[in-house]
Amino acid sequence: MMLADPSVAPLVDAYRTCEFATLAKDGTPVPWPTSGLPRTDGTFLLTTSIAFPQKAFNVRRDARVALLFSEPTGSGLDNPPHILVKGTATCADVVHTEPSGDLGELWKRLLVRQPHSRGYLSFPARRIADWYFMRLLIDVQPTSVEVLDAPTGSSTVSESTVAGSGLLSAYPNAVVSGRDAAGAPVLRRTAAADHPGGFAVSLPAEAGFEPGPGALLVHRHDEKLNKMHHALVKGTLGRDGDTWVLAPSGVIEPAGRGPRDTLTTLRRCRATTGRYLAKRGLARPSVPWAAYRDLIN
Repeated sequence: MMLADPSVAPLVDAYRTCEFATLAKDGTPVPWPTSGLPRTDGTFLLTTSIAFPQKAFNVRRDARVALLFSEPTGSGLDNPPHILVKGTATCADVVHTEPSGDLGELWKRLLVRQPHSRGYLSFPARRIADWYFMRLLIDVQPTSVEVLDAPTGSSTVSESTVAGSGLLSAYPNAVVSGRDAAGAPVLRRTAAADHPGGFAVSLPAEAGFEPGPGALLVHRHDEKLNKMHHALVKGTLGRDGDTWVLAPSGVIEPAGRGPRDTLTTLRRCRATTGRYLAKRGLARPSVPWAAYRDLIN
């Protein structure tokens, strides 16, 4: 089964986001929510801003990736199955600002599905957030596609001194990332629960998880891809008898939650963008704002 299969393509197309996992330098499978474009040939296009280049760095070092379509908010689907895609990815070191071809189709989709993103096209936002339109293209070639039943049950994590407990307690479930026997990333959405060693998660044997580095991702958005939040609890995934447990080692919450965090994020993005361009001897590329406005006219 592939992404272009008639039984899968409409589901993938309807989901507004997916969880995209790459392998970090230390081998940790790191998932983050993102939006992409399914192509008619069965491949999938993702992008990342040069202000957030880590996914690109990871793909260039190890091409193995996984995508999970499991957050149906805004899709119009009622309790749909989840779609797990395993594959390989490539990411050329070329900065794209022109919304043409497949990238133009992706931008058009995003500007329609996420109306508030149109605000980046207006002054003064485009002056301080032009990095948002400086994109690296990540092409995913699926090697397998699985249709999974949505899990039942909700997380029962209580807020405590355990790293990440406050985040997990605020969400009904989480996406667990791990590695299979070949070291490739694998994903499942599951409920989490308190455990003396961290957080217990339910993983079916056929999912293929192996003990090793792992993480728990929580994220949300509303029907129009607004009011977004995401955070990651990193750690080690192991077994305690018949129970899978993630022992947390730290928390990553990239954008924070308040106005001060937003300002800090904007400053960090501009700095990261400058470093990315300077390291490659590139001038800051111009953004064809009129071409983006034409996408929504």
